[in-house]
Formats: sequence, structure tokens, C-alpha cells
Amino acid sequence: MNRQRGFTLLEMIVATTIMAIAVVGMMAGLAASTRNAARLQDYDRAVQLGRVRMNELMLDRTLPLNAVMEGRFDPSQTGGLEAGWRVRRTIFEMPPMIQPGQTALDRLEVEVWWMSGDKRRTYALDAYRPHILKQDEIPAGDSK
Repeated sequence: MNRQRGFTLLEMIVATTIMAIAVVGMMAGLAASTRNAARLQDYDRAVQLGRVRMNELMLDRTLPLNAVMEGRFDPSQTGGLEAGWRVRRTIFEMPPMIQPGQTALDRLEVEVWWMSGDKRRTYALDAYRPHILKQDEIPAGDSK
């Protein structure tokens, strides 16, 4: 009796089909991972740009009160990504005795936006800083 060892054609077809399904599943997972990595890279870049812009604004004592300012980031900073920012400075807390020379607390709100495909994504951050009140910043009737 001569028994040959090996795989039958049917076994080879089944094994190849199983392998093809596994490879297709891995490729789909790899494509999704690549898309997520690109999206997270854009988000990380926006966070870093927002922090840099916030640091600049924290030092800018000429920033107008209760006015919205907007701008765009230089494409060389964004890696070619279309992105910009919007900022607003408000008084967060006033001292108990509102008069010139007293310290108030400002709130700086920065919103960074960027385009991800055809969608506009945003990231917001807030910061607080003290500032000395001037006469023109005191609401009428509040000075003592």
C-alpha cells in the first residue's frame, strides 16, 4: 500500500481563503490606524499652536477687553494645514473694592481651528492672568 502524504486541492483552497480573509482584515485595520494617526497628528499640531499663541497673548498687555480678534497661522508652522485662531479677553473676577490700581483677573479664551478634509475642527483653551485696573476699565457707578 503506497500512501502519499500532502495536501489535497480542497485543503489548499480552504487554507488560501482563510489567509485571504485574514489579510483583508489586517489591511482594513491598518488603513483605519493610519487615518487615526493622521487625525491625531493634526490635533496635536493644533494643540501646540494653541499653546504657543496663548503664551504670546499672556504677555500681550495691549489686548483689547471684550473684543474678538482672529488670525491665521503661517502654513510653515502648520505643515501646510489650513488653520487659524480666535481670542477674546474678558474680566473674570473684579476685586471687592473696584478702583484704579486694584488687581482684577482676566480670562483669555483661545480657539484654534483647522481644516480636516472638508470639516472644520476646533480646540479651545482658557488661561487666567492678573492685571491692574485702569480708570477707563471701571464700570460707571462702581468706583468708590
